[in-house]
Amino acid sequence: MRILHVLDHSLPKHSGYVFRTMSIMAQQKAMGWDPVLVTTPRHGTGSDLFEDVDGWRIYRTPNSGIPKWLPPGLREMREMRITKYRLRALIGELNPDILHAHSPVLNFFPAFEAAGGRPVVYEIRAFWEDAAVDHGTTREGSLRYRISRAMETRAIRQATEVTTICEGLRADILARGIRPDKVTVIPNAVNAEAFPPITEKDATLTKELGLEGRTVLGFAGSFYAYEGLEFLIRALPALKAEVPDVALLLVGGGPTEDRLRATVAELGLEDTVIFTGRVPHDMVRRYYSLADIMVYPRHGIRLTETVTPLKPLEAMAMTRLVLASDVGGHRELIEDGRTGRLFRADDAADLVRVCAELIKDRENWGAMLKAGRDYAENVRTWQNSVAGYEAVYRRCMKQSRRG
Repeated sequence: MRILHVLDHSLPKHSGYVFRTMSIMAQQKAMGWDPVLVTTPRHGTGSDLFEDVDGWRIYRTPNSGIPKWLPPGLREMREMRITKYRLRALIGELNPDILHAHSPVLNFFPAFEAAGGRPVVYEIRAFWEDAAVDHGTTREGSLRYRISRAMETRAIRQATEVTTICEGLRADILARGIRPDKVTVIPNAVNAEAFPPITEKDATLTKELGLEGRTVLGFAGSFYAYEGLEFLIRALPALKAEVPDVALLLVGGGPTEDRLRATVAELGLEDTVIFTGRVPHDMVRRYYSLADIMVYPRHGIRLTETVTPLKPLEAMAMTRLVLASDVGGHRELIEDGRTGRLFRADDAADLVRVCAELIKDRENWGAMLKAGRDYAENVRTWQNSVAGYEAVYRRCMKQSRRG
């Protein structure tokens, strides 16, 4: 069975989107299927028809960029038209059994129009309109928000089958009047072999960053507003009153970095918060080793209530303690008191209380680390997760034969 996956972007770029994609592809290939990848103009400009990366042939959509002078709406229509023509050519060349379009919704409509009667699966990893609210490019209830939401609902209704990454998104989809048997959760997972347990801190890096003898909270990823990093920084003075040796290690960068640095300066926390900037992917593990606790203080908004992240699973696999806000996306991954700890989202006092309790409860760290690793290694595996596509694709093929 050949499945043509239509993607926003892919390797050689690195992101949570790419890590999920390639984990799915590898497992589908291991199951005896034939996954094929194609990216839309969102991956970038260029004239190449394909690119070979890490043993995968990834088909590209040649384009010179969408003209910036086009108004919103027309830009997206132009992008979808380019994608549709590319997909028609690839479908003629590759003859896939199923098209599998992954978020955003701009990938679904070209796939649906080009499919030529083939079944089309639509995989929703997040709703575009909710991400736009957090990025400040629209507001909830605006015309753009309502149009985006209507497009998603139309795509869900047109798709042969719908998959999504968590129960929060599934509930949102079903609330649109979609029948439950059409929507399957293929949850985020982790390849535990790629994230083996960390047994000791990197002594050289510890000394280099001045973290010797300190209790280190860590965050590694992109600095978006919804991650709640400014909220975490503003809670540090109260936490330091409880745990004087605490330090915060921020690995990565992003849109809010300047604001975070300004907040650190405003509060006089330069000796407490360490910014590393972005680090090479093969170096990230060294920085994880320095953290006693990985912290995920996401704000309680629609995006975080409905979407599960990958990072806490990776931290659990590497035997790092996990502390997170109790938004819906985290509650699906973390069992409070067993595989990690949860605090009330956007409640600084509760963050300080739970974090201080966790730091002082070192005698129970071993049991929590073991439970987290076991969950990542035996429950949230890509083998378990990707197996869920089998029933989805089987229903697609039955419908295709009926047609």
